[in-house]
Amino acid sequence: MVKNTQIKVRPWCPFCGQEVGRPKEPMQRKLDEFTLGECQCGAIYTCDPTGFNVGAAMVEAIVHACDDNWDLAWELLPDEDYLTGRIDNYDEQTHQVYEIKNVDGRKVAGVLYFVRLNQELAALATRLQTDKKIKAGALCQENPASDLPAMEPDRDAKRKKQKADKGTVTRMMESQDIDGLVDLAFDDLKTLRFIQRLLYDPDEGKRWLYAHILGQVCRRLSTRKPGAVSDLLHRLYEACADSAAAHWGLLESIGSIIAARPDIYGAFARHLLMHRGVPSTRVQVLWALGTLAEKRPDQVRATPFYSLFPFVSHPEAITRGHAVRLMGRIAATEVESEIEKLTGDEAELTIYEQGQPVRTTVAELAREALARLQRTREPKND
Repeated sequence: MVKNTQIKVRPWCPFCGQEVGRPKEPMQRKLDEFTLGECQCGAIYTCDPTGFNVGAAMVEAIVHACDDNWDLAWELLPDEDYLTGRIDNYDEQTHQVYEIKNVDGRKVAGVLYFVRLNQELAALATRLQTDKKIKAGALCQENPASDLPAMEPDRDAKRKKQKADKGTVTRMMESQDIDGLVDLAFDDLKTLRFIQRLLYDPDEGKRWLYAHILGQVCRRLSTRKPGAVSDLLHRLYEACADSAAAHWGLLESIGSIIAARPDIYGAFARHLLMHRGVPSTRVQVLWALGTLAEKRPDQVRATPFYSLFPFVSHPEAITRGHAVRLMGRIAATEVESEIEKLTGDEAELTIYEQGQPVRTTVAELAREALARLQRTREPKND
């Protein structure tokens, strides 16, 4: 009996020695997701349950310690600006640290990775985050909290659950039955996969409409099942990375989902920029960021958006138009002079708003962008 005794202890902070709580899913979901925790001494820790992604967990911990300020995180030097520590043999299921890497025949190889900024940098990160919120408040036309969806009512656990199938989902999508799709998704998450398959419709108008509907379904589903929507975003990005497959409807859907719940999925937006240089996805990237910027321009400006400046003077009208729409919404005064040159550009294009086509011109979009820039500069005497 003594031979089989397994020594286990609660995980602790390597800096202060206090026991730490179970790491949890962050409210703000990301493409590279790890559960997070914070010790009372100020240390941030991430959990890699497999032990194979410690490097990514380390980066996540440092970025989170810097209040998601990537620019600041990449400037830090180990030992000078922050200290690190790790706890091995951590089991995520039981929230215990074991003596050996095997528990009842199950491998235990999890790692808790800890980061603690020095006092001066911790204060700097806090101050930068405060400044960021002030600037975000100046950019946003309305309080972001006012756009949050109502919590979906809890479904009766005793009800007979529906099973999703291709035919049912197709009919609901064609009739734009968002309520029915939300109910079906709560009963069967395969609903999201069936919707994803419909995004490959050869009809461009249908793709934009379906992307909008998917965003609205995910907006409501995320109030109770944010992880399911996060998983969908991961699948959509993975599909975009497949060079042998068509990207029809994928980036439009990603943009619709992020714009529907930027408070949870806003961190996914920066990964859209990976597809900006591909002609077949360039417009969709600009559209997705422009749609997000309508409510949360601060989140777009938190990305390396300056790489999009050249598109304002792009030879294609549809690219110019989408770029101007985006730059106006994020108050990009850096390209104001370029936008002014387009006020006489009467080239026509179609932009989809809430799934519906809107016919406009580059000149009209340029004038609207300049008006937004002017409103941003006006002093607020509230």
